[in-house]
Amino acid sequence: MKMEKFDGYSYVEGGVCAARGFTANGLNCGINPDKNKNDLGMVFSEAACHAAAVYTQNKVKGAPILVTKEHLKKSNGIARAVIVNSKNANTCNADGIEVAEKVCELAAKELGIGVEEVIVASTGVIGEPLPVEPFEMGMHPLAEGLSREGNIEAVRAIMTTDTVEKEVAVEFNLGGKTCRLGGMAKGSGMIHPNMATTLNFVTTDVAISSNMVQKALSETVKVTYNCLSVDGDTSTNDMVSVMANGLAGNAEITEENAEYEVFRQALCIVMQNMTKMLAADGEGASKFLECACSGAKDIDTAITVAKSVIGSSLLKCAMFGEDANWGRILCAIGYADADFDIMKVNVDLVSAAGTVPVCRNGAGVEFSEEFAAKVLAESEIYINVDLQDGGCQAKAWGCDLTYDYVKINGDYRS
Repeated sequence: MKMEKFDGYSYVEGGVCAARGFTANGLNCGINPDKNKNDLGMVFSEAACHAAAVYTQNKVKGAPILVTKEHLKKSNGIARAVIVNSKNANTCNADGIEVAEKVCELAAKELGIGVEEVIVASTGVIGEPLPVEPFEMGMHPLAEGLSREGNIEAVRAIMTTDTVEKEVAVEFNLGGKTCRLGGMAKGSGMIHPNMATTLNFVTTDVAISSNMVQKALSETVKVTYNCLSVDGDTSTNDMVSVMANGLAGNAEITEENAEYEVFRQALCIVMQNMTKMLAADGEGASKFLECACSGAKDIDTAITVAKSVIGSSLLKCAMFGEDANWGRILCAIGYADADFDIMKVNVDLVSAAGTVPVCRNGAGVEFSEEFAAKVLAESEIYINVDLQDGGCQAKAWGCDLTYDYVKINGDYRS
């Protein structure tokens, strides 16, 4: 998928290791019986970071989330490392918090940092006990192998049903200083917009206060990860964290000013690209879907409508079948919890093959089914909705719902 260009920002290699002072690594420690697949990853900063995070809103929360929240509270938003495992979510386990804390202790000891400076995360099967022994065996070689080139091994360590690695990094300027911000993400299924969907870790060498990092993250999540839906299920372990170590040497950002906006845009570019990658790699997906809602009276209305369309299982099925059943789009717009006049709504279906207007002022218009089938045969489909009610717009992302999705989730544990 081609990444959009933005003035003043250039894409660079390195993911979570693109910024100064960050190293990473990943390996198999034995949680995953397939020795060819990494199941334990680490990201480390040579300097203390101002950190922030957002978490799932599911009432059932993985033990790592509870531990990370407590650590960031105790440290006043200071962190140095991320330790993350796949294959086991460490959720709904009686000893889950004890295990997560022990994992942090092992990481902290190897890195020579405080336990409260460790962000911990897990992904995988819910309700299965997670033994500590694999972490005890793997932590030393994991830490010993940290490097500036370790980003890919770290990304591979968080993959479950993902089919591709997901990482993005950008370079930009703040006060005459060259800065970088990069991230890695995992997620293919159990993804629905209810904060935060998937596991995502972002690093930057920008000097910025914890409060401003948290503000930028919360604002950006609203228009990126929270506008992503694969299957309507919100995971128990979703987390997005950001660590900023300040090694770029810019004057610390402590308020909403021009430099804050430059930082927030960098964060948005990285998170939006990873959001699109997550959508395109949805479990069993054959098509990437984007709904752009324009002409809204406010941003919340635009977000709500776009998310409603992308979240429709019927719409996802129609896109898989390459059926221009635009009534399903109007139906999803109609039950969106927002105030607008449905009789003003226009809808177009767009792809590399062309554009098909299917609805004008809330009513269907004639179109060629043959041409529509060609448009929907493409791998990337864009659904453009115009409410004709204002100047605000927003986008949401997802994928089609295929037979393979059922196959993947029918035997997920095995």
